[in-house]
Amino acid sequence: MGNIIIKTMKRYLSAGFSLLVLGFSLGIAAYYYLYDDYIAPLIRPVHPEQVSRPAAQEPARSFASIVKEVSPSVVNISTTRKASREAVPFTNDPVLDFFSPFRGQEMPRPRKERSLGSGVIVSEDGYIITNYHVIENAEEIRITLYDRTGLEGRVVGIDPKTDIAVIKIERDGLQAIRWGDSDALEVGEFILAIGNPFGLTNTVTMGIISAVGRANVGIADYEDFIQTDAAINPGNSGGPLVNVKGEVVGINTAIFSRSGGYQGIGFAVPSNMARNVFTQLVTKGKVVRGWIGVSIQDLNTELARNFGLRNTNGALVSDVIRNSPAERGGIMRGDVIVAIDNRKIDSVAALRNVVAQSPIGSEVAVKVVRDRKIRDLTVTIAELPREYTEPSPEIFREEIRKEVLGGLTVIELSRDIARQLGLGAGEKGVVIFSIAPGSPADEAGLKKGDVIQEMGGQPVETLRDFNQAIASAGDSSDIVVLINRNGRRFYAVLKAS
Repeated sequence: MGNIIIKTMKRYLSAGFSLLVLGFSLGIAAYYYLYDDYIAPLIRPVHPEQVSRPAAQEPARSFASIVKEVSPSVVNISTTRKASREAVPFTNDPVLDFFSPFRGQEMPRPRKERSLGSGVIVSEDGYIITNYHVIENAEEIRITLYDRTGLEGRVVGIDPKTDIAVIKIERDGLQAIRWGDSDALEVGEFILAIGNPFGLTNTVTMGIISAVGRANVGIADYEDFIQTDAAINPGNSGGPLVNVKGEVVGINTAIFSRSGGYQGIGFAVPSNMARNVFTQLVTKGKVVRGWIGVSIQDLNTELARNFGLRNTNGALVSDVIRNSPAERGGIMRGDVIVAIDNRKIDSVAALRNVVAQSPIGSEVAVKVVRDRKIRDLTVTIAELPREYTEPSPEIFREEIRKEVLGGLTVIELSRDIARQLGLGAGEKGVVIFSIAPGSPADEAGLKKGDVIQEMGGQPVETLRDFNQAIASAGDSSDIVVLINRNGRRFYAVLKAS
């Protein structure tokens, strides 16, 4: 009996000892595993300098390093140009009349105007990008580097259509900014604007990308602007818009303001467009742009519905130039271009920019909507002809009233009228003689002197064609008309009366 008790006690003691060793081992393992996160903060004294900065302050450190890296690439540009000083008339003070009896007769005296802007160094051997309007008509260009060294700059090339200019200074070993991909920008990204607003050198402001692809702003011919809320003011023009990687993604160009100062809306030329212009100006001395030979217009809701589209995305072809790449590629009037090389085309500006930046001689895949169906075409890009310009409007002489449609009065196009409108002798159609204010034609934007050449998809060459088109329209809610305005064709929608 005693042996049994002794053996039982030994088993309990052995098991207890084993549990004790296991618990001790687990405790040591847990201690080392949890020490840094839970135990150390309880036993170590906390000093103010050991407290980590809040997460909200982290971006400030990264922005500071970006500014330190980029600032040496930003320059101040001052220009001098001559301007005539107009005579300033004296007041009605009789004393001034006595001493200057011929007041107001002074000859204009030349004076010098000075302007300030910004620029960014894009190569180590001294090439600088800025805005064209910064150096426009400049007789002298002075470049001030980050270290306050002053150098003379010379113009290498200009491109007023994008408001970009390239300047060269004679200095090697400069710190050039790195190019970024503006096509990869997303709305909401943090950016920095660096420049010399109001002559205050090396000023840095922060903001976000407010929008991309802004067009129809009225600043340049080719617009694809980046919109930002970073504070941009006069003097920032030509400076860089920088992303969080320290890369230039835009060239600050303009602000939208009623006061002349910052109001939260600024525009920058995308870096990809600026880089393309820079490369061509340096290597060719000019900018060569692609061209396919179409007249295009943006879609509105009525046009989109009549051309079988669910939305207003795309560029409507209102005319195709004879023997142009577009005609040879099979593009027809009334087609809606919705994509080029798988790049979505949602507006006229988008199409113009894509075509203009396409290499000359390259073939592009064009996707169009025709008769409510998608068609795939191939077009070869040609160089934009120098003579390709928008015709200017001319004054139309009055003729006798012939026909009226909802406040719209038209007459048949004659050779004499065609000549006055700058049209070829072979053009046919009916000419708008007058438009009643508030009429469907007035609301559609038509003008006196416009020539209607198509209605509801049917050609209009005479007044009889015009009347037949009206009759066939019936009770339709609207009528699509093709207008020829001094050689430029476009579509419009008239509400049937």
